[in-house]
Amino acid sequence: MTETLAQAVERAGNPVQFLRDQDWPAFTFPVAAEFTNWRDEQRAWMQSVALLDQSHHMTQLFLDGSDLIPLLESISPNTFATFRPGVAKQLIAVNEGGYLIGDGILFYNADGPEGLVLIGHHILIDWVRFNVEKAQAAGRDVRARLEGNSNMRQGPPTFYRYEVQGPNADFVMEKLFGGPAPDIKFFHIGEVSIAGRTARALRHGMAGQPGFEFYGPWADHEVIADAIMAAGEEFDIRRVGAKAYSSSPLESGWVPTPFPAIFEHDLAEYREWLPASRAGSIGGSLYSTDVRDFYLTPFDIGLGKSVRFDHEFHGRAALEAHAANPPRRKVTLLWNPSDVADVVKSQLEPGTPAKFLDFPKARYGFYQMDEVVQEGRPVGISTDAGYVAHDQLYMSLATVDVAINDGDTVEVVWGEDPISRKAAVDANHRQVRIRATVAPAPYHSFARTTYRSDE
Repeated sequence: MTETLAQAVERAGNPVQFLRDQDWPAFTFPVAAEFTNWRDEQRAWMQSVALLDQSHHMTQLFLDGSDLIPLLESISPNTFATFRPGVAKQLIAVNEGGYLIGDGILFYNADGPEGLVLIGHHILIDWVRFNVEKAQAAGRDVRARLEGNSNMRQGPPTFYRYEVQGPNADFVMEKLFGGPAPDIKFFHIGEVSIAGRTARALRHGMAGQPGFEFYGPWADHEVIADAIMAAGEEFDIRRVGAKAYSSSPLESGWVPTPFPAIFEHDLAEYREWLPASRAGSIGGSLYSTDVRDFYLTPFDIGLGKSVRFDHEFHGRAALEAHAANPPRRKVTLLWNPSDVADVVKSQLEPGTPAKFLDFPKARYGFYQMDEVVQEGRPVGISTDAGYVAHDQLYMSLATVDVAINDGDTVEVVWGEDPISRKAAVDANHRQVRIRATVAPAPYHSFARTTYRSDE
């Protein structure tokens, strides 16, 4: 019998302890780790143009039904007043206390069967699935089909998904289409023809550079990829492997897996439904027996732009209170080069080393939660961390107290104490502090201004 999250928490005695010790499998996909080398592949989306394969790492939920939009409205602070075919949105959901459950991208491809697709990590998708099943039991007209990522699915995905981005992206589009790039607004979807095959194009960018996400039937994936690569050859296009792709959120400013606030009374039934194996794992130095210390509001990590109070939804009253006085904000932390070098050097010296620091990404838990301190006082949480070759910087995305200013120096506590029992963590390491300078998120000005201004 499958253990539920409710049963696992009862067994462990505390949700934090359960998630700190739970193993979560590393993501491996049928995409090369590197096509050339991950440093040049990272540089491509900043300096020329890159093709990123998004076909394999995300979960998809295909949705339809006349009661679908009202259902989504009831569990999400997003507005649906103008939502229609040809538009996408970053869907979020919160608990009764206004704390984030998760986020994903909702594509409205067309009216009719499976015309909407929610794509992302499974965190939000599972919450939507739970609510769909409850609505079905109540006789409402709503349907869902789950398609796991390539770790969890037999056979190919329904769609290929290719991201083309970088300063030369529009030149590649002009050659690909024999004319100007499609005039599609940010987060809008258009229909295009590539190599004689019909595809959809979302104006989007995963690393804060201009570009498109193309998607269509999996049967066309090789034809589409070959056509894009041929069009990009003279513009120094690079295929991006899994290593470089994993670091793209550092530059786009998107926190990939925020901790889900699913441990309050209003989600008790959900915890009885959710398999414990889908709950993820906590990695990092943040340690507390109170799970609320891990919760985030949408405003903490830059998702406040998705919030609209034009309808009733689960958690509205509490979220309005958070909106009136957000305690934290999203930032980039630029890690001190000498401190980073000391962590690496400790692996080569006698004695207990610092927690191993991987390149290009340093995550070792599904939810990476490292404590940020200033003058010994906790001031925030560092989440996604890694190295960016274009800037030759180690950095992380973080949420910090609003009193912390850009340019301030803080410290990231790196390594666990006490050390958890999950296999992904070094059983023998010591905790260290890494100085970091607070900077905007996204870090590059283009992503914060020109690119985002289309929203």
